[in-house]
Amino acid sequence: MSETGSLLRRLECRACCAEVPPDRPVGVCPTCGHALFATYDLDRLDAAAWRRELAGRPPTLWRYRELLPIASSRSIASLGEATSPVLPLEGVDGLERIEVWLKDDGGLPTGSFKARGMAVAVSRATELGLRDLFVPTAGNAGVALAAYGARARLRVRVYMPEGTPAPMKAAARGYGAEVRTLPGTLREVGAAARAAEKGSGSFDMSTLREPYRVEGKKTMGLEIFERMADEGLPDAIVYPTGGGTGLVGMFKAFRELRSLGLLERVPRLLAVQPEGCAPIVRALRDGRPSAEPWDPASTIAPGLLVPAPFASERVLEAIRESRGGGVVVADRAIASAVRELAQRHGVSASPEGAAAYAALPTLAKENLLRDGERVLLYNTGSGIPFVGAAWTVEPGAGSP
Repeated sequence: MSETGSLLRRLECRACCAEVPPDRPVGVCPTCGHALFATYDLDRLDAAAWRRELAGRPPTLWRYRELLPIASSRSIASLGEATSPVLPLEGVDGLERIEVWLKDDGGLPTGSFKARGMAVAVSRATELGLRDLFVPTAGNAGVALAAYGARARLRVRVYMPEGTPAPMKAAARGYGAEVRTLPGTLREVGAAARAAEKGSGSFDMSTLREPYRVEGKKTMGLEIFERMADEGLPDAIVYPTGGGTGLVGMFKAFRELRSLGLLERVPRLLAVQPEGCAPIVRALRDGRPSAEPWDPASTIAPGLLVPAPFASERVLEAIRESRGGGVVVADRAIASAVRELAQRHGVSASPEGAAAYAALPTLAKENLLRDGERVLLYNTGSGIPFVGAAWTVEPGAGSP
C-alpha cells in the first residue's frame, strides 16, 4: 500500500475499455483519444471503518486520501483546501414546498471549485515528474493552476479568451504564470493553445484531457455524502454546467460509494446552461449520445461559455444514469440571481453558481423538482471577481 493509503489501481477508458498503467504521465486514451479515469482497489477498503475514521481527520479534501491518486504525501501541493459549507436557503419564492440547500465553494483557495481539481492534478503531476504545465481556461481554472503550480514550483502557462474578466487575468499573472490572451471562445483558445504547445514537452491540464482533475472534483460528491447522508441526501443536485467535469466527478464519487456499500440512491444530477451556450441541454433533449458544438456562443458567465465540451459523452452519461435532466436560463435571470443570492441570502455567487439558483422556477415548472424534495444547489465560485461588471449594475441587465 502507498504511504498515503491511496488505492489507485489503473486508468481506464470508458469508450474503448483500454487499461493504462498509472505510473507515467498520460493525457487521453492512447488507443482512441477519449478521456481516461482512475480506478481504485475498493475491495481493499473497510468501508464502515473508513466512514467512522473520516470524522477524526482534518477537514480538507485530503481526508479522502484512499480514494485519491496521490501515493506520497511529499507530492501534495496544498493551499489548505477545506471542506466547503452546505447552507440552507429559506423562503425561496415559489418553492415553499421544496427544501433548498446550497453548497458554497466560493471560499476555497483561489475562490472557486477549480481549486479541488488543480490541487489533486498538480500534486499528481509533481509525483509523476512533470515540471511544465499549461491550460486553456475561461478564468478560474487558470487562476487555480497558477496558484498550485507556484506552490509546487512548476512552470505554468495559461491561455485565456480576450473577454476573460480582468481580475482573473491579473490573478493568474500575480501567481507567476505566463498568461496569453487570444480571440474567440474557449473552444478556439484551446485549439490554439494545444497547437502552440505541441512539441514543447509541456503537459495539457485541460478538463478531462488529463485523468486527475476529475478526481479532485470527485471530492464534491464525497463531501455532500459525508455532510448530508445521515439527515438525508438531496434528491437532486443542480449544477451549472460548462465543461461538466463537476457532474462527472460527483457521479464517479457516488458510484464508488455505492460500490463500497455506503450509498443506495444516487441524487439526480440536473445541468443548468445559459440560453446562449447550451450544448449539453440540447443533447439531452435531442437524445444524442454526445454534444454538438454550439455556434455562435455567448453568455455573461465565462465558466459556462464552453461551446464544445470535451468528453461530453461522459457528462451526458452521468446525467442520464442518475435519472437527471437539464434546463437553460437567460443571462438576465443569472444577473438577477447574483443579486438575490447576495442581498437575500448573504451568498457571494459567481454568475455560474447563480445560474443554478436562477434555474429553480424552470426546474419546478418542468417537474424536474417536486414538492417535498430536498434540492442542493452548487455555487462553484465567489462573485468577487465580477463586482463592477456591467451586468451587475443595472437590475435586469444582461448580454443580448
